[in-house]
Amino acid sequence: MAEYIAPIQRLIDEFRRIPGVGAKTAARYAFAVLNLSPDAAAGFADAIIGVKRDVHICPVCFGLSSKAESCEICSSPDRDASVICVVEDAKDIITMERIRGYKGVYHVLGGVLSPLDNVTPRDLKLAELDKRVREGSVREVIIATNPTPKGDTTAAYIVRMLEDSGVRLSRLAYGIPVGANIEYADDVTLSRAMEGRRFFENKSGI
Repeated sequence: MAEYIAPIQRLIDEFRRIPGVGAKTAARYAFAVLNLSPDAAAGFADAIIGVKRDVHICPVCFGLSSKAESCEICSSPDRDASVICVVEDAKDIITMERIRGYKGVYHVLGGVLSPLDNVTPRDLKLAELDKRVREGSVREVIIATNPTPKGDTTAAYIVRMLEDSGVRLSRLAYGIPVGANIEYADDVTLSRAMEGRRFFENKSGI
């Protein structure tokens, strides 16, 4: 006999699709949904559908947008399009925006280079970054990949890719602990990392 009746088991199985959600957590979520009122459950379901329906990928920076055109940051006249901060994931933009003093724009790679996982430059938005830098009036590219081996490898690749572009290349200072993710950095650490970013004068490495 199954541990749960079919409708509950199906919901548990769906919650388990979420990375980091195990069997016990998924069961707890499922029973929490079961205890919702019909209106609240309908609102919950509609929010899930709405995310898939109404969230778009910005064609400029590849971040998340509530519209099909350029996102709110890329289309804002108050942002400095000559400074591009390169991040691994769209979630990193939300984190970086906590730095109120940063007025540049972003470029989302969609991951990091990882030969062991078969992630090559073609799998990331590196060619799009190269084109964006060379065809636009960009003066600085800030590399904000995470301070991990894969992040370091990706940063080094970007430096080599753009070393003849004429733009200034920098990377966030290591106020962020080595091995940590930007997503979990506190505001003060992140601000100091941005202020203390290192510039690649000889562009020979990271």
